[in-house]
Amino acid sequence: MNNIRNLISGILFVTIISLPAWLLGKTIPIIGGPVFGILFGMILSFWKRPSILDFGIKYSSKKVLQAAIILLGFEMNLFDVLKVGSQSVSIMIFTLTAAFMTAWFMGSYLKLAGNTSILIAVGTAICGGSAIAATAPVISANDKDIAYSISTIFLFNIAAVFIFPLLGHLLNMSDIGFGIWAGTAINDTSSVVAAGYSYSPAAGEFATIVKLTRTLMIIPITLALAVYSSRKSEEPNNFSFMKIFPWFVLGFLATSIISTIGIISAPVCDLLGAAGKFFITMAMTAIGLNTNTSQLINNGIKPILLGLSCWIAVAVVSLAIQYQFNMI
Repeated sequence: MNNIRNLISGILFVTIISLPAWLLGKTIPIIGGPVFGILFGMILSFWKRPSILDFGIKYSSKKVLQAAIILLGFEMNLFDVLKVGSQSVSIMIFTLTAAFMTAWFMGSYLKLAGNTSILIAVGTAICGGSAIAATAPVISANDKDIAYSISTIFLFNIAAVFIFPLLGHLLNMSDIGFGIWAGTAINDTSSVVAAGYSYSPAAGEFATIVKLTRTLMIIPITLALAVYSSRKSEEPNNFSFMKIFPWFVLGFLATSIISTIGIISAPVCDLLGAAGKFFITMAMTAIGLNTNTSQLINNGIKPILLGLSCWIAVAVVSLAIQYQFNMI
């Protein structure tokens, strides 16, 4: 009974903090609820809270996070993904490779912890905070790693909204070309939408579909990282794929299929997807509450340098591949 009471108390505490963060994210979508959540949590981390809250806060940063990823699948339409995927999948493969190679080289050079490098690479290559949220439990990333990564990704999300449309016009890119570039090289969905539609309505529509296609890369990347992390931490004879398999990824795929074939009506899917976004905000708030903010400030420049390197690599590679195949 004590555990249940502690669990409920902590979850309610996280929910209360998450509500204003989520509402602010709706008002200022370029920043988004998860970023406000982690900021609010980090501010409150200085407060010496009652220990009764700790169990529920930890639960929110792990289990609620996995539930959020499953619910986000209700926003996917696999038909749109297949339609656009043939035009953008080759670029995605190159940008994923560029992000991970850059993260590996720069992470080693900067002497950054491996998990931080992986999370920044995944966030840059796939879909920002959602990809970080999906990957973190698979590689057993701690709250500090996640806080570093989310903060870094946020910085470049904001920069991309202003820089990409300007560069697109300077390069005289077509609507389709800019849509592919924004959809494959900008981290977060809200920033992709903002940059795409500021360029043109057609570019915005195309960028959004490309971005949703890119989001599905969470599945193979998460599975690959699960195997990699397990083999790295265990003896080969003790390796068990069933043990390390991130089952919540199957939930994400299942909800994507349900959304696509229409078992559940579109308004209900939209509601469930919105619930997933709120759960992401809750998880990020919980992570902020467990973050050592002073340590984050003292060591914060290295993740930013790594994020900048990955961001430039992905943007340049995406453009280069488009020029190579005359897609601009």
